[in-house]
Parts: sequence; structure tokens; C-alpha cells
Amino acid sequence: MENRRIIDLRSDTVTHPTPSMRRAMAAAEVGDDVYGEDPTLNRLEERAAELLEREAAVFVPTGTMGNQVAIHLHTSPGCEVIGEAGSHVFNFEMGAMAALSGALPRPVLTTDGILEPAQVAAAIQPRAGYRTPTRLLVLENSHNLAGGRVTPVARMRELIAVAREHGLPVHLDGARIHNAAAALGISAAELARGCDTVMFCLSKGLAAPVGSVLVGDADAIAEARRIRKLFGGGMRQAGVLAAAGLVALDEMLPRLAEDHLTARRLAGLIAEAPGVDLDPTTVETNIVYFSLTPGAKLDARALVAGLLERSILAHALGSNRVRMVTHYEISVDDVGAAGAAVQELLGRSGA
Repeated sequence: MENRRIIDLRSDTVTHPTPSMRRAMAAAEVGDDVYGEDPTLNRLEERAAELLEREAAVFVPTGTMGNQVAIHLHTSPGCEVIGEAGSHVFNFEMGAMAALSGALPRPVLTTDGILEPAQVAAAIQPRAGYRTPTRLLVLENSHNLAGGRVTPVARMRELIAVAREHGLPVHLDGARIHNAAAALGISAAELARGCDTVMFCLSKGLAAPVGSVLVGDADAIAEARRIRKLFGGGMRQAGVLAAAGLVALDEMLPRLAEDHLTARRLAGLIAEAPGVDLDPTTVETNIVYFSLTPGAKLDARALVAGLLERSILAHALGSNRVRMVTHYEISVDDVGAAGAAVQELLGRSGA
């Protein structure tokens, strides 16, 4: 791969901070955040709360910590958390809800990552002395493992209504909520309305180097701040990190739809390759998943290895599924090269 530009499609977490982020980090005014004295971090939390139309926000090092702080906030040991079976909190957070909060997952299987209200209602345990109580509904929007699929506003409202009917709080894993909102042409605040807490990442498509934010009402966030410290997330001069987050909200948020366009272009090219199972019309945000059929020339791992030889990085999930994610460092020419490489490796139709 020497002397070749690397096209890194593994994730939007691989983004590098922009020059303006680096300048802001170097110049950041800082203080001790555990004492609430970091002015740059305070500005970021205020901005995040305003963006989501909430009373307060707390900065956390990672999206996983943000989700787990929220789960700890809303649950008690020996209870269940309902979520879609492929959700991040169930699959990629190291069993943290059990380890840190004593909570058990109640996964609900869907075909597209979008829960049905009736499925949620059916998953809620009846109140009885011999059943594990349900304490929380977790939604994920957009949904990573479902290919960045977006749960529309109307469905969000229906799911929240079911939770309310049963006295359950709702946490939204909105790691990529700004992508979901951009895809729908609405604000993140509108999409998240009704959820008790919302976490969103600064370090994915927004390209900040570190950090996520948890938002909610003032009392919830005050307790979340205590839980963050309990989980080891209390930071000192974190304004150095928050400075990049403020730039991300100013500069990267307005351009997320561009990543969706490049993702759809990439999906269209990959779908033309033989042995690929992919409907480009299902690509709504910046995530492209595709499967390889039994008759494909290569399996997922071999395809990803072949792409690596061409300086293109992708992520294999098992033997037959591949993920590619667009971001600000991926151009139209890059997706053209990646799509052509997939076609070449799998044997271009008509070749």
C-alpha cells in the first residue's frame, strides 16, 4: 500500500480532527471539570442541551459510557431493558448493563432494526412477584447493524407512547442521531422529542477526536454526572476535547447529508457486482452493509483482504457481510474507486 492514499471505509470513527479543531484545542480555555470550572466544556454542554432542546447535558468520553450512565440512571439491579436485538447496547458494550447496573437485556428481533409498538408491548413483563420487572426501553436511531436505518418520527412517537403507557422511561442511543435527522430533513430535537435521555456522539461523523454528550432534564443530568464519576468518567481540563466538539457542531453538522449521498453512490456501485445482495434504496444515511451470496467469488474476509491490497479498508462481519461507512474524508472519487474494486474482485458482470 506504499505511496497510495488509504481510503478508510471501516467506520466514521476513523475520522481525523480538522485543522480548525486542532487550532481550537490548542487555544482552549480550560479549568477543572469535576469542579464544574472548565468554561469550554460548560459551553459545549450548554450548546448540546440547546441543540436537543433539553435542560442540561453532560460530556462523557465515549458513547458507550453515555449509554451506560443512562441505563444506570433509569434502572435498578435485577430488571430488564427492552431494545432491538441488534442494538449497540446489547451487542457492542461488553455486557456493561449487567456488569455495571445489574440489568438484563430483553432483545426484540426485527427484520430492519425498526421496532413495532406491539413488539415492545409484548416484551414488557407483567407485574408479578415471580417475573423480572421491565424498567427501560432503549431505542437506537439511526441503527448501526441495520445499515444506518432511520426510525421515522411517527414510529418514534408510537414507541414512546407504549413505554409511557407502562410507566417506562425511554433512552435514545442517538450516536448518529444527527445523521438520522439529516436524512429526515428535521432537527435532532424533533426526532428525539419524548425520550427521557439522549446520547449523541461527537467522534463519529462529526469528526471530533473524542467524546459524546448525554442530554436530559436538569435533575436527570445532575444524577448522570454523579454516575459518570462512579464509572471513572470524571475529567479535569477536558475543555481541550470540548473545543473540538464545539467546532464539530458548527462545521460538521451542516454537511452530514453529503456523506449520505456518497454512501448511496457507493451502494449503487457495489450492488452491480455479482454475488452481492444489496438494495441501494435501503441506504438512508452514511452506513452501507452488503451480504455476499453463496455463489459469490469471495467471502467477506477474502473480499476485505483484497480491498486492503488496494489500499481500501472495510469491515467484515463474519463470513458473508461487509460494512462500509462514509464520512468527511471520503470523496466521490473514493467511493468510485471502492465500488470499482469490489466489482473487480467479485468479477464484474459481463467480464
